[in-house]
Amino acid sequence: MALLRILHYPEPILARASEPVAGVDESLKTLAADMAETMYAAPGVGLAAPQVGVSKRLVVIDCSPKDEAPRLIAAVNPEIVAREGEDFEEEGCLSVPGYYARVSRSAWVKVRFLDLDGEEREMEADGLLAVAFQHEIDHLDGILFVDRLSALKRNMFRKKYKKIMDQQQEQM
Repeated sequence: MALLRILHYPEPILARASEPVAGVDESLKTLAADMAETMYAAPGVGLAAPQVGVSKRLVVIDCSPKDEAPRLIAAVNPEIVAREGEDFEEEGCLSVPGYYARVSRSAWVKVRFLDLDGEEREMEADGLLAVAFQHEIDHLDGILFVDRLSALKRNMFRKKYKKIMDQQQEQM
């Protein structure tokens, strides 16, 4: 397993829809394992393939509490097939380091995907897991959480994010 480089906004691949995965093979399993290791090291609760420069519909998610055993979900070609309610929680993103904002999401989702054995799965999720699925699937569609902000908040984000990036460059 290897740590991968996480791409940051405004990398062009982050704004493009990813390609569906034709089938699960060893290279996809290796990519999923490397993505999981990268996500845990960051640390984060989810990571999508475009965030590491790969235009494939693959995400890894683990919302388990720090004091519990990991519960990694690797989802190939995930899609939301049902949703209900509304949640408005603060989100961050490994591709937008140092910036957080409240985003409107569905409170409950049903997600269909292939697991790493190529088997079709359906999973219902609420709370943080529902948010994580929606956030990571957005990545596969070329959408960042900041794209879901109002125009005013997006403009504020761009100004604040430039300052964050300038500060990080100064520290290097």
